[in-house]
Amino acid sequence: MPKITPNLWFDGNGEEAAAFYCSIFPNSKVTAITHYRGEDAPAPDGTVMTVDFELDGQGFTAINGGPQFTFDEAVSFLIECADQAEIDRYWEALLADGGQEVQCGWLKDRFGLSWQVVPAGWNELLLGDPQRAQRAMSAVMSMVKIDIAAVHAAADG
Repeated sequence: MPKITPNLWFDGNGEEAAAFYCSIFPNSKVTAITHYRGEDAPAPDGTVMTVDFELDGQGFTAINGGPQFTFDEAVSFLIECADQAEIDRYWEALLADGGQEVQCGWLKDRFGLSWQVVPAGWNELLLGDPQRAQRAMSAVMSMVKIDIAAVHAAADG
């Protein structure tokens, strides 16, 4: 399969966003920065155009394309966390400096990008035994940040 790199559209703050994400995820780094050049560029000469970065080996590109497009919930990134401490860490880090809690393990970071912060094994829990899955989902629907112990307690009846 060919390599797929998500491209994220920002309004001039792509470099800030890339640095923010790289500070949160281990083994992450900015790998390249390009700049607008020339009279016909849609931004002043020398302004950052794109930022290539990796989050634990997954490539992304931040594009400083302007205000025409913004993020919405139609696209989100899911983080499967090993335990409650990891959920708590990512949750707080992504909310820093203006993020918003949403519901059911979803949040928006300060740039408006949506994230789902869930426990590892999430799909197995929700796709397994239908009654157990229904009890788990019912618990999740009442939560903002996921509480793993409470979800499992509800699933187990």
